This record gives sequence, C-alpha cells and structure tokens, in this order.
Amino acid sequence: MKINAVVGVLLIVLGVFALAYGGFTYTKKENVINLGPIQATAETQKTVPLPPILGGAALVAGVVLVVLSSKKGA
Repeated sequence: MKINAVVGVLLIVLGVFALAYGGFTYTKKENVINLGPIQATAETQKTVPLPPILGGAALVAGVVLVVLSSKKGA
C-alpha cells in the first residue's frame, strides 16, 4: 500500500470521527486552593468542538487521495 493511500484512509477515518462525534472532551485538574500543606483541586471537563465542514473536508480529501493512489498504481 502506498503512502498516499494510507494517508487517505487516515483522513477518511478522522473525517468520519469528526462528523459522528462533533468534537472531543478532556479532563483538566486545576489547583483551587494552595495554602501550605492544604491543597484543594478541582477537575473540569473541557470540550473542543470540531466543525462539520472540517470533517467533510477531511473525508473528501481522503477519498480523493485513495482514488488517485489506486489509479496511479493501475
């Protein structure tokens, strides 16, 4: 399998993920209070949205790369 086809398949997978989930969430620990030996932390969840146009563009680019890679090899 050529590198263009591999990159194309990865773009297709990432595009489908972006369209299906619309973003990803991660947890961040923050120090709320730090008074000598006394510490308090809080966990907050942050969400990074991925616009649908980004997922669609990745999907189309991946399909184009896979098609061009298959035509070049034939």
